[in-house]
Amino acid sequence: MRLDKFLKVSRLIKRRPLAKEVADQGRITINGNRAKASSIVAVGDELVIQFGQKIVTLKVNELKESTRKEEAAMLYSIIKEEQLRKED
Repeated sequence: MRLDKFLKVSRLIKRRPLAKEVADQGRITINGNRAKASSIVAVGDELVIQFGQKIVTLKVNELKESTRKEEAAMLYSIIKEEQLRKED
């Protein structure tokens, strides 16, 4: 499954164009490699996503073409969540 579609289906990012923009800015890695929106995501992959001042590391548990809101969080497990420190 494409990275941008996974981010939308899992509801990590609400809209696919926004997911594409975040990936194209180099703010997402898959298994340590910089990812594009068209990168393929597989079960077991580790994603690191930078959301503003927060970095989230997660593991892909499942891939689905579509999902209900209640089930979206089951597609991934958050491994680590950290805040970026502002430099003075």
